[in-house]
Amino acid sequence: MDIEQHGAFAITPNPAPLSHDARAAQMENPAWGRVFTDHMATLRYSRDKGWHDAKIEALKPLQLHASAVSLHYGVEIFEGLKAYRLPDGGAQLFRPDANARRFANSAKRLVMPELPVDLFVESVRALSQIDRDWIPTADGASLYLRPFMIGTEETFATNPSGAFLYCVAAAPVGAFFSGGAQAIKLWVCEDYTRAAIGGTGETKCGGNYAAGLPAQAEALRQGCNQVIFLDAIERRWVEELGAMNVFFVFDDGTLQTPPLTGTILPGVTRDSIITLARDMGYQVNEAPYAMDQWMADAKSGRLVEAFSCGTAAVVAPISEIKGNNHNFQIGDGTPGAITTRIKTALTDIQFGRAPDPHGWCQRLF
Repeated sequence: MDIEQHGAFAITPNPAPLSHDARAAQMENPAWGRVFTDHMATLRYSRDKGWHDAKIEALKPLQLHASAVSLHYGVEIFEGLKAYRLPDGGAQLFRPDANARRFANSAKRLVMPELPVDLFVESVRALSQIDRDWIPTADGASLYLRPFMIGTEETFATNPSGAFLYCVAAAPVGAFFSGGAQAIKLWVCEDYTRAAIGGTGETKCGGNYAAGLPAQAEALRQGCNQVIFLDAIERRWVEELGAMNVFFVFDDGTLQTPPLTGTILPGVTRDSIITLARDMGYQVNEAPYAMDQWMADAKSGRLVEAFSCGTAAVVAPISEIKGNNHNFQIGDGTPGAITTRIKTALTDIQFGRAPDPHGWCQRLF
């Protein structure tokens, strides 16, 4: 089989890709994150060789020794970003360098090798280009890219791993929340916390999400879409949702979001929204916000909107809060004007419908 080259990555095309009709059928209305493209990117690391063996090849199961440290000690990190179809038929990535830098920070925290930014970006570019036919054309849909790295050293010892596998898989996706909810409901978690000072809250590692699953399961049982986590010390301050950052909008037009103090994931979407909102003339404050104050402000009318944000969900207006001690609606329960304006500004840049004044986008083809 012919082997092509994309920078550091040797490309071996999938010998049996899905046919056009089969691919179209899978992409028509895919369950979020459950339909995958034809290829994956891989890269290996060892102490003696450094980064090596960069490949784009057919998507396939990974083979790991039963003692691989990722299976026993959670030596794993990941990222999430998207490729967007453009009006002219091309496609682009949104801030892949920001994801690359966060990936390196996560690696540093878990004593993993820091993947150079250029290799990270090259891996997602190469995969997006070979699987370009998987980038959706439907309104609001995109190709979700999931880079991740796992420790592969074969040992039961609890020492930093000396061998790693980096991989990127991809999935065409539409709306993150089932049913295409216009606004979401949140459950206030009082039994579990997501992260504490000195922990891994600001890293994107699997353990953060696994530990939050009981709270998310309770949110679903209560008829909510996501869980709200409070701080680990006072159980008072709003931190973030199970998989998203959160913003508050007040009646004077100001916005507020919890500060990055080491327990909150520094979202790329969060950072982009802060920049865009300030471009629009809004004041954005990064400051603590108490759960009780959120309820009081919503009931008094001082808080008029709230929304969550992340790569997967983009911007999701929040309509209602439920909990053992907190039950209230935000505004009239529908997406607010400022939330809608910010979401439109962000997605217009991502999908190439508006200029990109900050140079965030990288064209693929």
